[in-house]
Amino acid sequence: MNRRYLPQYLAIAPFFVLFAVFGVYPVLYSLWLSLQRWNGVSEMKFVGLENFRFLLTDTAFWNSIGNTLIIWVMSTIPMLILSMLVALGLNSAVRYKGALRIAYFLPNVTSIVAMSLVFGSFFSNEFGVLNWFLGLVGVDPVQWLSDPWAIRVAISLMIIWRWTGYNAIILLAGLQALPNDVFEAAKLDGAGPAQTFFRVTLPLLRPVLLFSVVMSAIGGLQIFTESQILLGNRGGPEGAGMTMVLYFYNTAFADNDFGYGAAIAWGIFVVVVLFSILNWRLVQRPPKLRSQLKGAGE
Repeated sequence: MNRRYLPQYLAIAPFFVLFAVFGVYPVLYSLWLSLQRWNGVSEMKFVGLENFRFLLTDTAFWNSIGNTLIIWVMSTIPMLILSMLVALGLNSAVRYKGALRIAYFLPNVTSIVAMSLVFGSFFSNEFGVLNWFLGLVGVDPVQWLSDPWAIRVAISLMIIWRWTGYNAIILLAGLQALPNDVFEAAKLDGAGPAQTFFRVTLPLLRPVLLFSVVMSAIGGLQIFTESQILLGNRGGPEGAGMTMVLYFYNTAFADNDFGYGAAIAWGIFVVVVLFSILNWRLVQRPPKLRSQLKGAGE
């Protein structure tokens, strides 16, 4: 190593030291722990791949994957649609742009625990605000925290409320970076607002949408706090709110099975990676802009 560059190496060394201690080491240790049977107190017992073999046949783990995917679909698709509508509205707003952006982004920086407690009062079966409102319009109360599908709807609404503004700001940044001359060309070719949006705006916005979809997939598959605060550690009746991360939490920290908990964590990692790659492949190839503009003018 050239000693002339020693000051530069020393300047960047703290980052790599911290990354090794708080990033690399925990990952490697969790992999080693997944090969053990350990309750956190007694001596570790090496079991090899037994935890992973059991994971492949663990119906509770597969049910948690199913619950997580259902909640992800019920929350992410409406959330992205609402985010796009909000972004389009903010992009065309004339007054109070800054205040509107702050208002929409505020739910994302709100404490998740506090938010879950507030939503718990809204979804309460007996004294919830939503059931009170439904009673005013003559609708029977919904057992939000007892019925399996109502539980998933409640969790999905919490996720939509929290992440719509965040994705709207990202999409807004993408909209503001689009070149105006392309829209002027589409207008000259006779494209209407709907044609311009679907055949020009969306294709140009594809990289930003890709980012939002992939990040939503990663975040949506790691749902924990909303379900845990709203329903408890067991995910409510029939385990309808039992997500993958909540199942990992119960196994490792409630049942004190840290070896199998580590194996579950690696299983979650594999699911998230595969699902993210699937989403990325589905939306990564934007159609050619020339063909889109040609179609817009027809």
